[in-house]
This record gives sequence, C-alpha cells and structure tokens, in this order.
Amino acid sequence: MSLPTHVRLVEVGPRDGLQNEAQPISVADKVHLVDALTAAGLGYIEVGSFVSPKWVPQMAGSAEVFAQIKRKPGVTYGALAPNLRGFEDAIAAGVKEVAVFAAASESFSQRNINCSISESLERFVPIMDAAKQHRVSVRGYVSCVLGCPYEGDIAPEQVARVARELYAMGCYEVSLGDTIGTGTAGATRRMFDVVSADVPREKLAGHFHDTYGQAMANIYASLLEGIAVFDSSIAGLGGCPYAKGASGNVATEDVVYLLNGLGIETGIDLDALIRAGQQICTVLGRPTGSRVAKARSAQ
Repeated sequence: MSLPTHVRLVEVGPRDGLQNEAQPISVADKVHLVDALTAAGLGYIEVGSFVSPKWVPQMAGSAEVFAQIKRKPGVTYGALAPNLRGFEDAIAAGVKEVAVFAAASESFSQRNINCSISESLERFVPIMDAAKQHRVSVRGYVSCVLGCPYEGDIAPEQVARVARELYAMGCYEVSLGDTIGTGTAGATRRMFDVVSADVPREKLAGHFHDTYGQAMANIYASLLEGIAVFDSSIAGLGGCPYAKGASGNVATEDVVYLLNGLGIETGIDLDALIRAGQQICTVLGRPTGSRVAKARSAQ
C-alpha cells in the first residue's frame, strides 16, 4: 500500500501530556501553549479534560483555558469528556468536539476506570445521545491495543471488538493507543489489518508511546497500512499513571520531521513547533523529550 500524501496530527500535549506532570501549571501557561501550537499550524489540539480535579488535578481550569485561547478558524479544539457531567461542562465551555476512552484490556479497564469494558461502553451512550442533540463530534480512544501492564499481549480481535463498538455508537474516528509502548512494527501492522475489517482505515488513528523506542517505527508501519491520522504530544510530554514504566507520547516534533522526510504534507511549521516545545519545557523545568529538538539545540 502506498504512503498517504497528507497526514493529520492530533496534538494531545495540553491534555494527555500535562495531566501527568507533578507540578501545578497555570491557566496562563496552558493558554500560551495552545496558542503556540495553533501558530505552528496544528489543525487539531486537545486542550483539556473535563473530569473531577480530585482525580486529575492538572486538568482543573480547563474551562478557563477554553475561554482564553485564541481560536483560529479551521482548527479543532477538543477535550476529553468521559462522562455526561464532563460533557455538559465541556458544552458550557464552548467545546465543539469531545473524546471518550475505553480499553482493549479488561484488567486495565478495571484499574483505570473501575469497570469492565462493556460497562465503560454503556456509560458513553448518554454522551453520544447528548452529542447528537448539540451537534458535537465525538472521537474515541482505545488504550492498551498492543500490550497491557497486567495482561501482556492483547489480541487484535479484542481491539477490533472495542473499536467496532465505539464506531457503531457514533465516534467518527477511533484512535488506537499503544499505552505502554511495547508494540512493534509487525504487531502494529497486524493489528490495523484486523481492526480495519470492522472499521474503515480512514476512520482509524494511531497513538504511540515510546517506552521501548518503537514509536517512530510503529508510525511508519501504520503509514504502510494506510493510516493517515496520528496522536502526538509536544516535546514528548505525557505517560500513563496507571501503566508503570510507560514513557511519554511520541514527540510531535519528531513525527513532523519523519513526515517531512517522506514528503508527506502536514501543514505544520517544524521550527515553530520546536519553539513551542522549548517554551513549555522551560515552564516545567525539564528537558524536552523530542530527539529532533535536542539535536537542533546541539547544532
């Protein structure tokens, strides 16, 4: 299969990245990050999450962030809204697209959200109904698609079952996440081959962590399978609090560099992206997780 000519990146740094940081992050710093990502040319930015601050303290103030960012026409500013209360809060904040998440692993589902996979999917029904009423798009996430910290390898057929359910209930796109970063290129290709029998490839996205250093290889393998949407995080921020040892998401800067080298269009300014990553890492007091940004700064 030939490589896609255009790839859409879903920037998850302001949500999936920052939610795992230990130190408090101000609303102003979050707004500055989102605005910098907008200026760099990202077409989709996951700005925050409407969940209880008790469980995810770093996502407190998401409504304020949405109120202050400079929205650019044509850019999607999404948010995670895993329950109806969160959805209602997102709507009140002017959010036009939300995301829900399920797991491909029963054990991970229990540890992460204290319910079975089937129960988690049932919880999304009222959200989907409300989304239709408000004409809000819903994106779906499936975690642990290539491995689970409790169960080990996950069968592609199990991933397909969950993805199929999310797609059938109205998620316009389903992102398949290698949450603990143990996937390999071969396993990635097999998974997408199996899942695409139930969900069209153009409705699937890849979400890779770099724990074992395989994220870029897995993205290239996904491109060979016709996948043209990928989640990534500025400066490689992120991880998973329920998956011990899971490192950050693949860095957006590194993905853009790969795609540029392949002649695949993204519409993203790599230099501006690197600056955005450097700025947020300065705020966090930590080095960037982007290999490209590190190499550029060493030149």
